[in-house]
Amino acid sequence: MLLRKKCNMEKIASFTVDHIHLLPGVYVSRKDPVGEETVTTFDLRFTHPNIEPAMENAAMHAIEHLAATYLRNEENWKEKVLYFGPMGCRTGFYLLLKGNLESAEIIPLLKDCFSFIRDFSGEIPGATERDCGNFRDMNLTVGKWWSKKYLEEVLTKISYENTHYPE
Repeated sequence: MLLRKKCNMEKIASFTVDHIHLLPGVYVSRKDPVGEETVTTFDLRFTHPNIEPAMENAAMHAIEHLAATYLRNEENWKEKVLYFGPMGCRTGFYLLLKGNLESAEIIPLLKDCFSFIRDFSGEIPGATERDCGNFRDMNLTVGKWWSKKYLEEVLTKISYENTHYPE
């Protein structure tokens, strides 16, 4: 029988955010020192948690492939991109960038990225059996819909309320 040592664990920062009052937006989730650098984690919140339905896995998977590809190829930002991926709760994505950054600094990048996804046609990069562990589970049509919604309802109307976590 495996015995587990009981330990007192502190609640992690992302579980202390008030999800009742959290609006779709672009939030600085955390800033971590890594050697001489700072890594800024952005919370790209697409839905109003526990109010709007969660995003579909297949749509999120398509967005993940397209956004990760776009961001890692964007001339001015590609050297700063560390990670882009979905939140487990399916209400948005995390974007990790090198640098001590604020939400306002990445809005133009996000507008370009989600415009790219909204307008994308063709084969999704990396959506093959060889390149992806679940390549059949992608929905480009719904991914484009979510990207358009985020672009039009959040990124083009960005305000204090959707760039700063509720108190």
